[in-house]
Amino acid sequence: MAQKGGRQRSAGAARRAARKAKSVIEVRKKKEFTYRGKTLEELQALPFEEQIEMLPSRVRRIFRRGLTAEQHKLLENVRRAEAGAVTFRTHRREMPILPEMVGHTFGVYTGREFKSVTIVPEMIGHYLGEFALTRKVVSHGGVGVGATRSSKFMPLK
Repeated sequence: MAQKGGRQRSAGAARRAARKAKSVIEVRKKKEFTYRGKTLEELQALPFEEQIEMLPSRVRRIFRRGLTAEQHKLLENVRRAEAGAVTFRTHRREMPILPEMVGHTFGVYTGREFKSVTIVPEMIGHYLGEFALTRKVVSHGGVGVGATRSSKFMPLK
């Protein structure tokens, strides 16, 4: 029998204590972001053509066919600005997110307002519009007076 702090334990209790001590959760290190095996710094250092080749096929097709004038202007503004210095307001919901956009904030138009979207590395390869929803979640209220035909005849207080 094992002793702990002056008292005796059975062999089963000693095994359980050892198993518990072994299973203590350690603080996890934050996993470094990689996109198709490359870190964000490596992606940003790649030439533009090689960046495009790593993106999904739909996004590659957009760049092969050529950006619209508005998309091209937005991309040039992003390249000129410092990360986080300015918010870009845009209607270009179909603009693909590139590695050079990480850290910037975009005001993406939803049809009613500009939703603020801060670009993080996990968004690479998606579109701006995916992160600014155009519909609100509907939360219906409870049943009230006038909600049904029978409630028309209820006396009001």
